Amino acid sequence: MTGSPGGTAQEFVTLARVVKTQGRRGEVGVELHSDIPDRLHAGLRILALAEDGSRRELQIEDAWPHQDLLVLKFAGIDSISDAEPLVRTELQVPLGERAKLEAGAAYVSDLVGCMLFDRGREIGAIRDVRFGAGEAPLLVVGSGKTELEIPYAQEFLVRVDLEHKRIEMNLPEGLLEVNAPLTDEEKREQGQGKNKSF
Repeated sequence: MTGSPGGTAQEFVTLARVVKTQGRRGEVGVELHSDIPDRLHAGLRILALAEDGSRRELQIEDAWPHQDLLVLKFAGIDSISDAEPLVRTELQVPLGERAKLEAGAAYVSDLVGCMLFDRGREIGAIRDVRFGAGEAPLLVVGSGKTELEIPYAQEFLVRVDLEHKRIEMNLPEGLLEVNAPLTDEEKREQGQGKNKSF
């Protein structure tokens, strides 16, 4: 892996991750790591970061939504066998080329390490962000042995202060309780329940 000219390592931001090949002409299905609509568009040059740390420059020829993924067609990637090496790569741009964000929007990579607050109460530090079938990515918040998954949904968001690594939300009543791991007592009760015969 080489740095940028001048020997300093250049930083990159991940916009999406390739999850599978999608079609016979070399298209791939990607999960977005950016909440900016149309960030990945025809004509954009991006870098595909492989698991071995190597990067390859690609140009997007076409992009369209399909179910919960975005489908991309790259110039020069014209068959399934061309596309297969791209599966599990991260699609990146240099940090300096990130799109300017609207108020309240944030890059997923910037959320990790922030402290999450619900109505002023500290919930914990964001350790990871997961993307699933839902509309909103899930913030993985760890405090001790517990792990919570909290939807990063616009309607819950109050303030994002990346400078001070602070995210303030108004979470729906009961969301944290539903999400919390079972206590030892709850596990015992569940275990007893399984042993009962009805």
